[in-house]
Amino acid sequence: MIRNRPITGIANAAATRPLTFIVGCGCLISLLTFGLRSSFGVFTDPVSSDHGWSREIFALAMAIQNLVWGVAQPLGGMLADRFGPARVLAGGGAVYAFGIALMSASTTPGTMHLSAGLLVGLGMGGASFITVLSALGKIVPPERRSWALGLATAAGSLGQFLMVPLGQAFIAAYGWQTAALLLAGLAAAVPILSAAFAGAEPGTAARAEPELSFGDTLRAAFGHGSYLLLLAGFFVCGFQLAFMTIHMPPYLVDRGIAPALAAWSLGVVGLFNIAGAYSAGVIGSRRSKTRLLTGIYLGRAIATALFITLPVTPTSVLLFAAAMGLLWLSTVPPTSGLVAVMFGTRYMATLFGIVFFTHQLGSFVGVWLAGALYARTGSYETVWWLSVVLALASALLHVPIAERPAPRFGSVGPGWRNG
Repeated sequence: MIRNRPITGIANAAATRPLTFIVGCGCLISLLTFGLRSSFGVFTDPVSSDHGWSREIFALAMAIQNLVWGVAQPLGGMLADRFGPARVLAGGGAVYAFGIALMSASTTPGTMHLSAGLLVGLGMGGASFITVLSALGKIVPPERRSWALGLATAAGSLGQFLMVPLGQAFIAAYGWQTAALLLAGLAAAVPILSAAFAGAEPGTAARAEPELSFGDTLRAAFGHGSYLLLLAGFFVCGFQLAFMTIHMPPYLVDRGIAPALAAWSLGVVGLFNIAGAYSAGVIGSRRSKTRLLTGIYLGRAIATALFITLPVTPTSVLLFAAAMGLLWLSTVPPTSGLVAVMFGTRYMATLFGIVFFTHQLGSFVGVWLAGALYARTGSYETVWWLSVVLALASALLHVPIAERPAPRFGSVGPGWRNG
């Protein structure tokens, strides 16, 4: 039943706070949380060598992290929808920082899985750029929503560009334990930045949306075919990104690439995704989001197939990193935008959190499967080709998605339809 009661979850105490300030703090949170998380790949070899472990042990910790993040993200979204994003971002940031700090003292597989896996995953569920995007989706006016989502996503990519080489430099200078502590100190800034969202007011379009109960909204979402296709497509995104983030640096080292360049390859991905993510936000506000997503996944398939077919050289690594960078997080603005188009922004944190859960299921499978197959075969080739096949499948899945409000969600202002 549709009820016309006031929106809950965000107070009206920040009417005088500039929107640009809130967006800026959100971008800094995205930069820190996504950038730090992207740096874990450069810890794979130092951690494994120091403890005498196979790569599979650290890979499992990263797989746990991705899975826990996926489970925690919808829960964090529910809390943000109910109590506002500031508290969720602050709490998640604190847990995130503690998990990275505890990772530095982990000496057994169990403690590594607890710290880098469970705790960091829980922290990301509250403090990730997904929570930031959902909050901005409610606050920013519809005509600027795709731009803001693209900007916050691009900030996460800038974080990847900065934090991966920084993490490698810390490891080279101080060892991986001290490097982890230094990165934990950076994560501790998130609770401070989250104060910008305290009392942030939803935009007029969000207040004008018809309100279904939470249960009715979930039933409507899972009964909507286009939403289900979006879930399946985002699984593939998670598979590809997590596999490459964790396993591409050691893969490149195995193929004779210097460790510094292997780390910088992820930095190049982040650099080019600044342009890719921002452009996706701008394009998504003017053109079809579904066609944009189809093109992104098709581009990933082509770029990956060429990379693993041609000889691996420093030039091919940088070209591939640049190509994938343009396509990396560029899926996020149109995907989150489609959630807003289909269901409005009232429960966007929850509904996009559920979409992101499937992303993290893919991340878990990609990280774990690559580590397991490498431990048994000494090669990543099977997972690279599987990534190509999945990208092609995801491109096809996005073709029939209907880019319009779902049934029972169509009676809103015209500006929201273009979210």
